[in-house]
Amino acid sequence: MSEYFQLLRRDLIGSLPAPQWPVGTQLDHYRDDLAPAIHAVLRLTQDQGGGRVPNLETWQQQFTTDAEFDPTLCLVVSNGDGILGVAQCWTSAFIKNLSIHPCAQGQGLGRALLLHSFQAFKQRGEPYVDLKVLESNLRARQLYESAGMKFVLRDVVAQD
Repeated sequence: MSEYFQLLRRDLIGSLPAPQWPVGTQLDHYRDDLAPAIHAVLRLTQDQGGGRVPNLETWQQQFTTDAEFDPTLCLVVSNGDGILGVAQCWTSAFIKNLSIHPCAQGQGLGRALLLHSFQAFKQRGEPYVDLKVLESNLRARQLYESAGMKFVLRDVVAQD
């Protein structure tokens, strides 16, 4: 049985809603010293998103040498306990991963990170931002659609 993803797009023309950050959280971006903690959150949530995150060394090497890598587009949210969420974005106005640690899900962090990503791409002059979501991931689809993302296309998930 095939699994499907949906490509969703958010138009960035006009005003965008401001992110509402949960109390006690702070925004940062990718730095090498944060890589193990960022990787851990991506690994923890990979099954929800249907992705496959390789081991730390492979991931860091692939991530930081990708032509679309920009450390300021890997947004990291943390609190006193550590990293709670990551939005790994590419310079092509594409949100590759939006991962929230299970302990922080349901608190508005994913929405805030998504809205902040929209603003980051708008500041770069992008007319829109895209992402892919598994069709079966209803919770994520509801979040994205509530933030103004619209369906573009449906396609089969490539099998390894």
